[in-house]
Amino acid sequence: MPGVSLPAFSVFVLLLALVPVLAACGGGARQDEDEPSGTWKVDVPTASFPGKQRLAEQSQLRITVENLDSRAIPDLAVTVDGFGRREEGRQLADPERPVWAIDTPPLDSATAYTNTWTLGKVPPRQSRTMVWTVTAVRAGTYTVRWRVAAGLNGKAKAQLPDGSAPTGSFVARVSEKPRPPQID
Repeated sequence: MPGVSLPAFSVFVLLLALVPVLAACGGGARQDEDEPSGTWKVDVPTASFPGKQRLAEQSQLRITVENLDSRAIPDLAVTVDGFGRREEGRQLADPERPVWAIDTPPLDSATAYTNTWTLGKVPPRQSRTMVWTVTAVRAGTYTVRWRVAAGLNGKAKAQLPDGSAPTGSFVARVSEKPRPPQID
């Protein structure tokens, strides 16, 4: 192009290339558009996490959810808060600090959410067990809270037979003494 410097032309071409990308941001269908609305009856027959642990020791958090409803749960989701804790007041790029390192999340349960895992549809009268294998990396006493939902976006809700929300918590004390090494 006459009279236009090469750097200016490059910026112009780059901006033209970004127009379709920028137009796609924030537009389109809502993320929860396909999530059905409603409440599904569930039970949580087992939920466990060791109350006494040691630094560098692996433990398992297990939660079993049973679908008591006559309809399939659209997308069984479990949120766990407490694998880490916030440390305010320090100059940290990320103030979230781990208490437990997640070694193995529940199988085939990844989501884009930081602390929520899903297992997909659960047919009526069937159950699913989620297992997290974690390693304690910080000593102290901590509370780990969990809650169950029938979907990721809040339209599909889970409810226990008594009408309450399927939630719970564990108190775990992580000892400063690491597990003694085993030598074969």
